[in-house]
Amino acid sequence: MFEFRELEKAYMKKGDELAAMRRKLPMTEVDHSYSLAGEDGEASLDELFDGKDQLIVYHFMFASDWDEGCEGCSMMVDHFGHPAHLEARNTKLVLISSAPYEKLRAFKKRMGWSVPWYSSEKSTFNRDFGGTTKAGENHLYSVFLRRGETIYLTYQTEARGVEKLGDTWSLLDITPMGRQELWEDSPDWVKQTSTYNWWKYHDRYN
Repeated sequence: MFEFRELEKAYMKKGDELAAMRRKLPMTEVDHSYSLAGEDGEASLDELFDGKDQLIVYHFMFASDWDEGCEGCSMMVDHFGHPAHLEARNTKLVLISSAPYEKLRAFKKRMGWSVPWYSSEKSTFNRDFGGTTKAGENHLYSVFLRRGETIYLTYQTEARGVEKLGDTWSLLDITPMGRQELWEDSPDWVKQTSTYNWWKYHDRYN
């Protein structure tokens, strides 16, 4: 049992090293504002950040001619934690699909979800970032960083790459700012705080 526990610790440390490398990957500037339909009407990509510096987009498989969203994507969203914890780390999480917003709204209500969901039906967003391909719909995560007036695509993962994602820590690990804790090997511009000290009840964040 002890030997196996040591292997698990080594596995976690390798994951930390991989996350540090991910935070320092080259970033690609996004030079299009896009127009996405949501609960409050049309919104640009910049507006999806909702004042945060980081944006995680889960490309939820829901084609225009489908009556229901993807079962696997639905299970992924079922695992999302309370958004207050991500937002306390300057990060917004949203869903984007190619189906009309009315279909998304109805399915969201049926599932009892609160995560913001946007339709890319009238824009090229899903096609530009791999959510819709010639083969059909695709499930993946796209991570964006906003610095000043500029938005960058910093990371994407798809297929089995999404399996370990869904909780606050695993989602923060795919962002360029990470968990923003002092133990992390992060870019110099990331402001970090002590480990554990930032956690609060989701109704106690400022």
